[in-house]
Amino acid sequence: MLKSIKPPTLEEVRKLTITDTAIMTGLADSLRNSFKKFVHIDPFTMPDPFTDKDDYEYLIIADKRQLNRIIALIAINKDLLPDMPWDGILGTHLVMLSISKQDAMELKYEMMPKDTNNSYPFRRSGRIIGYIMFAFQICGLRQ
Repeated sequence: MLKSIKPPTLEEVRKLTITDTAIMTGLADSLRNSFKKFVHIDPFTMPDPFTDKDDYEYLIIADKRQLNRIIALIAINKDLLPDMPWDGILGTHLVMLSISKQDAMELKYEMMPKDTNNSYPFRRSGRIIGYIMFAFQICGLRQ
């Protein structure tokens, strides 16, 4: 579940190599497959969830071996966070870290500088409970 490990800084993320990006992409694809066992991921993206009046917990999923390899960025309804079977979703290679909305926005814009429609909504029982962005969506690091 949520770990008290410190999330990577922007400077650490900027040090990612093309090899790191390839590893992140593979791990993100595996994460998506695991995640889909517990939620429905919509096939289309929507605007990023960083609004003034949201009620989300912001999380990153990272590679346990190298925390600056961010596999996914998640915004999930705060009330539903404990209901998700995170151990089954994360497996043994990934870790979930809680981050602030501001840190989530900065990481998102560092890794996915495209301004809009980066987030896949995910649902349980037909209701949107959060949004996820995967590493395979990376469109270039800002320099």
